[in-house]
Amino acid sequence: MQIRPILSALRRHKAGTILIALQIALTLAIVCNALFIVNERIQRANRPTGMNESNLVAVQNLYVGAPTTFLPLIATDLQAIRNMPGVEGAYATNAFPLRRGGWSTKARITPDKAKEGAQTALYFGDESALKTLGVQLVAGRNFTASEIGSFGRDKDPAPSQVILTKSLADKLYPAGDALGKVVFYRNGTPSTIIGIVAKLTVPWVDSDFMDNVSIMPLTMDSASQIFVVRTKPGQQDAVFKGIAKRLYDTSRMRVLPEKYGVRTFETVRANAYEADRGMAILMSVVCGVLLAITAAGIVGLSSFWVGQRRRQIGVRRALGARRRDILSYFMTENFLIALVGVIVGTVLAVGLSQWMVNHFEMKRLSFTYVLVGVVALLGLGQAAVLAPALRASRVSPVEATRSV
Repeated sequence: MQIRPILSALRRHKAGTILIALQIALTLAIVCNALFIVNERIQRANRPTGMNESNLVAVQNLYVGAPTTFLPLIATDLQAIRNMPGVEGAYATNAFPLRRGGWSTKARITPDKAKEGAQTALYFGDESALKTLGVQLVAGRNFTASEIGSFGRDKDPAPSQVILTKSLADKLYPAGDALGKVVFYRNGTPSTIIGIVAKLTVPWVDSDFMDNVSIMPLTMDSASQIFVVRTKPGQQDAVFKGIAKRLYDTSRMRVLPEKYGVRTFETVRANAYEADRGMAILMSVVCGVLLAITAAGIVGLSSFWVGQRRRQIGVRRALGARRRDILSYFMTENFLIALVGVIVGTVLAVGLSQWMVNHFEMKRLSFTYVLVGVVALLGLGQAAVLAPALRASRVSPVEATRSV
């Protein structure tokens, strides 16, 4: 197959050639970046929390009334939950991973608030918290029942002991010797680091200190409480359905919000990353539509050219061109157009990625996506032109002549 006749024919159809090449270029630029975003969103939505996420139920509880202290109610509720069939453990807290709401503050190795520190989320709990969450203690020990204290919601938490995530411990003590050292929070009281867990994420999905968590042996004396419950394998549904009744049987002086009152952790994760899933679906649909439009454009233009060139095809057949020669001609012609399109599209894809990096603080597009996109669009172009090319190859010399 000689390229020169093909290039000569394309020069006579400049408008169509340029439009298809630009369409391929724009599709490549948009699809590569869109699929990169889709992959980023999927990876983000699948980030591990550091917990054993199976068989977990979260209860958002709000006491009503005005008792002097809520601590007896919290203790009674915890005992009622722990006595439920199918429950392995439970504790009261202010927040947990992916809840999308909680407390955070600076953690420092000196009481001087002017010194640099590391931002951390604060989780309150008791000696059952680590087992209930299913986190891995990699150094030190757990809290004991005698170390669990309480504080008012309007006070700064100041426990004598804390358990930190490894990420936070290493930020505060880069030498890796955080165990047994002290850490200071807002009120300047030292807290001894008695344990370190491998990983536990903060409640927020957009945090820049994702793995910095301090677990404090405290119960917050507040009307708003969260009960995190671990069930035995296979018992999650039963506990999920029965826990609201058990709490209302204990006391009617409470509110369990209809939407967020009782949730499995699967639901918590789904709610936390709802926007990311929506973005991934939207981008996937956009990619599918663009690819379909590009394929339709190639099919339409190729069919139009076949119709216009019936006489030319007939002459070539009469001069001895075989069906595969005609097929090869149109496939090569389309490949050259697509090649120009993907070259321009590669430049556009990289430029669009750089623009998004500068304006939206996104990661830079991996060139792997561009390479895969180039191969995919070249393949799509060849597949799209195949039907019109086969139709052209079936044109007989007599039929082409009679059509003049």
